[in-house]
Amino acid sequence: MEVYFPNNEYHTDNQNKRFLLDRISLGTRFGFFLIFLKHLFRSRRYALQGIYDTALWAKTSIGILKMIEGCGGKFHILGLDNIRNEKEPVVFISNHMSTLETMVFPGIIAPIKEATFVVKDSLVSHPLFGPIMRARKPIVVSRSDSMQDFKKVMSEGQALLEQGNSIIIFPQSKRVAQFDPNTFNTLGVKLARAAKVKIIPIAIKTDYLDNGSILKDVGAIHRDRPIYIEFGKAMEVQGAGKEEHQAIIDFISKRLKNWGGKVLDS
Repeated sequence: MEVYFPNNEYHTDNQNKRFLLDRISLGTRFGFFLIFLKHLFRSRRYALQGIYDTALWAKTSIGILKMIEGCGGKFHILGLDNIRNEKEPVVFISNHMSTLETMVFPGIIAPIKEATFVVKDSLVSHPLFGPIMRARKPIVVSRSDSMQDFKKVMSEGQALLEQGNSIIIFPQSKRVAQFDPNTFNTLGVKLARAAKVKIIPIAIKTDYLDNGSILKDVGAIHRDRPIYIEFGKAMEVQGAGKEEHQAIIDFISKRLKNWGGKVLDS
Protein backbone atom coordinates (compact mmCIF):
# COMPACT_ATOMS: atom_id res chain seq x y z
CA MET A 1 0.00 0.00 0.00
CA GLU A 2 1.24 3.48 -0.83
CA VAL A 3 2.44 5.53 2.16
CA TYR A 4 1.43 9.13 1.57
CA PHE A 5 3.40 10.67 4.43
CA PRO A 6 6.85 9.02 4.73
CA ASN A 7 8.29 11.64 7.11
CA ASN A 8 7.52 12.47 10.72
CA GLU A 9 5.78 15.73 9.72
CA TYR A 10 3.76 17.04 6.82
CA HIS A 11 2.97 20.68 6.09
CA THR A 12 0.91 21.97 3.19
CA ASP A 13 3.05 23.82 0.68
CA ASN A 14 2.40 27.55 0.94
CA GLN A 15 2.50 27.67 -2.86
CA ASN A 16 -0.33 25.13 -3.12
CA LYS A 17 -2.78 26.31 -5.78
CA ARG A 18 -6.49 26.81 -5.10
CA PHE A 19 -9.03 25.00 -7.23
CA LEU A 20 -10.72 27.21 -9.81
CA LEU A 21 -14.16 26.21 -8.54
CA ASP A 22 -13.19 27.29 -5.03
CA ARG A 23 -11.75 30.59 -6.23
CA ILE A 24 -14.90 31.52 -8.12
CA SER A 25 -17.18 30.57 -5.20
CA LEU A 26 -16.43 34.00 -3.68
CA GLY A 27 -15.38 32.77 -0.25
CA THR A 28 -18.42 30.54 0.27
CA ARG A 29 -18.48 26.78 0.82
CA PHE A 30 -20.21 26.19 -2.53
CA GLY A 31 -17.10 25.03 -4.40
CA PHE A 32 -15.93 22.91 -1.48
CA PHE A 33 -19.31 21.26 -1.16
CA LEU A 34 -19.54 20.33 -4.85
CA ILE A 35 -16.03 18.84 -4.93
CA PHE A 36 -16.68 17.03 -1.65
CA LEU A 37 -19.85 15.45 -3.04
CA LYS A 38 -17.89 14.21 -6.05
CA HIS A 39 -15.40 12.43 -3.76
CA LEU A 40 -18.17 11.14 -1.51
CA PHE A 41 -20.19 9.60 -4.34
CA ARG A 42 -17.05 7.97 -5.77
CA SER A 43 -16.29 6.33 -2.41
CA ARG A 44 -19.91 5.31 -2.03
CA ARG A 45 -19.85 3.66 -5.45
CA TYR A 46 -16.72 1.69 -4.55
CA ALA A 47 -18.35 0.56 -1.31
CA LEU A 48 -21.52 -0.60 -3.05
CA GLN A 49 -19.38 -2.50 -5.57
CA GLY A 50 -17.71 -4.36 -2.71
CA ILE A 51 -14.20 -3.18 -3.63
CA TYR A 52 -13.66 -0.55 -0.93
CA ASP A 53 -10.63 -2.15 0.71
CA THR A 54 -8.08 -0.48 2.98
CA ALA A 55 -5.87 0.75 0.14
CA LEU A 56 -8.82 2.36 -1.63
CA TRP A 57 -10.11 3.79 1.65
CA ALA A 58 -6.74 5.46 2.22
CA LYS A 59 -6.51 6.67 -1.38
CA THR A 60 -9.95 8.30 -1.37
CA SER A 61 -9.17 9.86 2.03
CA ILE A 62 -6.02 11.44 0.59
CA GLY A 63 -8.15 12.68 -2.30
CA ILE A 64 -10.32 14.55 0.23
CA LEU A 65 -7.23 15.90 2.02
CA LYS A 66 -5.90 17.24 -1.29
CA MET A 67 -9.34 18.66 -2.02
CA ILE A 68 -9.25 20.55 1.28
CA GLU A 69 -5.81 21.90 0.39
CA GLY A 70 -7.18 22.96 -2.99
CA CYS A 71 -9.88 24.86 -1.11
CA GLY A 72 -7.39 26.84 0.96
CA GLY A 73 -6.82 24.39 3.83
CA LYS A 74 -3.33 24.31 5.36
CA PHE A 75 -2.43 21.02 7.06
CA HIS A 76 0.17 20.56 9.79
CA ILE A 77 0.45 16.84 10.58
CA LEU A 78 2.92 15.92 13.33
CA GLY A 79 4.22 12.84 15.14
CA LEU A 80 3.79 10.28 12.37
CA ASP A 81 6.81 8.32 13.59
CA ASN A 82 4.87 7.62 16.79
CA ILE A 83 2.53 5.46 14.70
CA ARG A 84 5.32 3.76 12.74
CA ASN A 85 7.27 2.95 15.91
CA GLU A 86 4.49 0.69 17.19
CA LYS A 87 4.39 -2.69 15.47
CA GLU A 88 1.31 -3.96 17.30
CA PRO A 89 -2.26 -2.61 17.01
CA VAL A 90 -3.15 0.33 19.25
CA VAL A 91 -6.13 2.34 20.41
CA PHE A 92 -6.09 5.84 18.95
CA ILE A 93 -7.86 8.36 21.20
CA SER A 94 -8.69 11.78 19.76
CA ASN A 95 -10.73 14.85 20.48
CA HIS A 96 -13.50 15.48 17.94
CA MET A 97 -14.09 18.88 16.36
CA SER A 98 -15.61 18.35 12.90
CA THR A 99 -16.22 15.71 10.27
CA LEU A 100 -12.88 16.66 8.71
CA GLU A 101 -10.82 14.34 10.92
CA THR A 102 -12.97 11.32 10.09
CA MET A 103 -12.43 12.03 6.40
CA VAL A 104 -8.62 12.39 6.53
CA PHE A 105 -7.57 9.99 9.31
CA PRO A 106 -7.77 6.94 6.98
CA GLY A 107 -5.25 8.42 4.55
CA ILE A 108 -2.85 9.14 7.40
CA ILE A 109 -3.29 6.04 9.57
CA ALA A 110 -4.40 3.17 7.31
CA PRO A 111 -1.20 2.97 5.19
CA ILE A 112 0.68 2.35 8.44
CA LYS A 113 -1.86 0.44 10.53
CA GLU A 114 -5.05 -1.39 9.63
CA ALA A 115 -7.74 0.47 11.57
CA THR A 116 -11.42 1.18 11.97
CA PHE A 117 -13.60 3.63 13.90
CA VAL A 118 -16.09 3.49 16.73
CA VAL A 119 -19.07 5.33 15.21
CA LYS A 120 -22.67 6.25 15.97
CA ASP A 121 -25.41 4.12 14.41
CA SER A 122 -26.78 7.19 12.63
CA LEU A 123 -23.60 7.32 10.54
CA VAL A 124 -23.81 3.76 9.22
CA SER A 125 -27.49 4.28 8.32
CA HIS A 126 -26.84 7.64 6.63
CA PRO A 127 -27.98 7.53 2.96
CA LEU A 128 -24.63 8.91 1.70
CA PHE A 129 -22.03 8.00 4.34
CA GLY A 130 -23.66 4.71 5.37
CA PRO A 131 -22.33 2.37 2.63
CA ILE A 132 -18.82 3.83 3.04
CA MET A 133 -18.73 3.32 6.80
CA ARG A 134 -20.33 -0.13 6.67
CA ALA A 135 -17.68 -1.24 4.17
CA ARG A 136 -15.00 -0.53 6.76
CA LYS A 137 -16.71 -2.67 9.44
CA PRO A 138 -16.70 -0.15 12.31
CA ILE A 139 -17.84 -0.72 15.86
CA VAL A 140 -21.33 0.79 15.93
CA VAL A 141 -22.79 2.33 19.11
CA SER A 142 -26.19 3.90 19.76
CA ARG A 143 -25.28 6.61 22.30
CA SER A 144 -28.70 5.92 23.86
CA ASP A 145 -27.66 3.01 26.10
CA SER A 146 -24.23 3.68 27.59
CA MET A 147 -23.92 0.28 29.26
CA GLN A 148 -24.76 -1.61 26.08
CA ASP A 149 -22.38 0.60 24.09
CA PHE A 150 -19.63 -0.08 26.63
CA LYS A 151 -20.11 -3.84 26.38
CA LYS A 152 -20.12 -3.73 22.60
CA VAL A 153 -16.95 -1.66 22.32
CA MET A 154 -15.16 -3.86 24.83
CA SER A 155 -16.24 -7.09 23.12
CA GLU A 156 -15.86 -6.13 19.46
CA GLY A 157 -12.88 -3.88 20.15
CA GLN A 158 -10.85 -6.59 21.83
CA ALA A 159 -11.67 -9.04 19.04
CA LEU A 160 -10.55 -6.58 16.37
CA LEU A 161 -7.36 -5.71 18.25
CA GLU A 162 -6.52 -9.41 18.60
CA GLN A 163 -6.93 -9.70 14.82
CA GLY A 164 -4.41 -6.90 14.28
CA ASN A 165 -6.82 -3.99 13.75
CA SER A 166 -6.26 -0.70 15.55
CA ILE A 167 -9.30 1.19 16.87
CA ILE A 168 -9.95 4.94 16.53
CA ILE A 169 -12.14 6.36 19.31
CA PHE A 170 -13.55 9.84 19.87
CA PRO A 171 -14.49 9.84 23.58
CA GLN A 172 -16.56 13.04 23.32
CA SER A 173 -20.32 12.64 22.97
CA LYS A 174 -20.45 14.98 19.97
CA ARG A 175 -18.33 17.18 17.71
CA VAL A 176 -17.59 20.51 19.37
CA ALA A 177 -15.27 23.42 18.63
CA GLN A 178 -13.99 23.66 22.21
CA PHE A 179 -12.38 20.85 24.19
CA ASP A 180 -14.14 20.00 27.45
CA PRO A 181 -12.17 17.47 29.56
CA ASN A 182 -15.33 16.79 31.63
CA THR A 183 -17.07 15.21 28.62
CA PHE A 184 -14.03 13.19 27.54
CA ASN A 185 -14.84 9.66 28.71
CA THR A 186 -12.46 6.82 29.55
CA LEU A 187 -13.80 4.21 27.11
CA GLY A 188 -10.65 4.15 24.97
CA VAL A 189 -8.39 3.74 27.98
CA LYS A 190 -10.55 0.91 29.33
CA LEU A 191 -10.46 -0.87 25.98
CA ALA A 192 -6.67 -0.57 25.72
CA ARG A 193 -6.29 -1.80 29.30
CA ALA A 194 -8.53 -4.84 28.74
CA ALA A 195 -6.88 -5.73 25.43
CA LYS A 196 -3.38 -5.09 26.78
CA VAL A 197 -2.44 -2.75 23.93
CA LYS A 198 -0.96 0.73 23.89
CA ILE A 199 -2.71 4.05 23.39
CA ILE A 200 -1.69 6.72 20.90
CA PRO A 201 -3.32 10.08 21.74
CA ILE A 202 -4.28 12.42 18.91
CA ALA A 203 -4.78 16.16 19.27
CA ILE A 204 -6.66 17.86 16.43
CA LYS A 205 -7.77 21.37 15.57
CA THR A 206 -10.01 21.12 12.52
CA ASP A 207 -12.26 24.17 12.81
CA TYR A 208 -11.37 24.99 9.19
CA LEU A 209 -14.67 23.16 8.66
CA ASP A 210 -17.64 24.03 10.86
CA ASN A 211 -20.47 21.70 11.73
CA GLY A 212 -23.47 22.76 9.66
CA SER A 213 -26.89 23.82 10.89
CA ILE A 214 -28.78 22.33 7.93
CA LEU A 215 -26.31 19.73 6.67
CA LYS A 216 -24.56 18.80 9.92
CA ASP A 217 -21.45 17.33 8.33
CA VAL A 218 -20.49 20.33 6.19
CA GLY A 219 -20.78 23.85 7.56
CA ALA A 220 -18.92 27.06 6.89
CA ILE A 221 -15.33 27.02 5.60
CA HIS A 222 -12.66 29.08 7.39
CA ARG A 223 -9.65 29.21 5.06
CA ASP A 224 -7.70 31.34 7.55
CA ARG A 225 -7.69 28.57 10.18
CA PRO A 226 -4.79 26.10 9.89
CA ILE A 227 -5.57 22.41 10.36
CA TYR A 228 -3.50 20.69 13.05
CA ILE A 229 -3.23 16.94 13.67
CA GLU A 230 -0.61 15.60 16.08
CA PHE A 231 -0.01 12.00 17.17
CA GLY A 232 1.52 11.63 20.63
CA LYS A 233 3.87 8.95 21.89
CA ALA A 234 2.35 5.56 22.61
CA MET A 235 1.65 4.79 26.25
CA GLU A 236 0.93 1.59 28.16
CA VAL A 237 -1.98 1.53 30.58
CA GLN A 238 -0.85 1.00 34.15
CA GLY A 239 -3.29 0.11 36.90
CA ALA A 240 -6.79 1.55 36.42
CA GLY A 241 -5.61 3.91 33.69
CA LYS A 242 -6.39 7.18 35.51
CA GLU A 243 -2.92 8.61 34.91
CA GLU A 244 -3.02 7.71 31.22
CA HIS A 245 -6.47 9.27 30.81
CA GLN A 246 -5.21 12.48 32.38
CA ALA A 247 -2.08 12.37 30.21
CA ILE A 248 -4.27 12.21 27.09
CA ILE A 249 -6.33 15.18 28.29
CA ASP A 250 -3.16 17.13 29.08
CA PHE A 251 -1.69 16.33 25.66
CA ILE A 252 -4.78 17.50 23.80
CA SER A 253 -5.27 20.58 26.01
CA LYS A 254 -1.67 21.72 25.67
CA ARG A 255 -1.62 21.30 21.90
CA LEU A 256 -4.94 23.09 21.45
CA LYS A 257 -3.81 26.03 23.57
CA ASN A 258 -0.58 26.24 21.55
CA TRP A 259 -2.66 26.27 18.34
CA GLY A 260 -5.04 28.95 19.59
CA GLY A 261 -7.91 26.55 20.32
CA LYS A 262 -10.49 26.65 23.09
CA VAL A 263 -10.11 24.47 26.19
CA LEU A 264 -12.68 24.56 29.00
CA ASP A 265 -11.56 24.22 32.61
CA SER A 266 -11.87 20.69 33.97
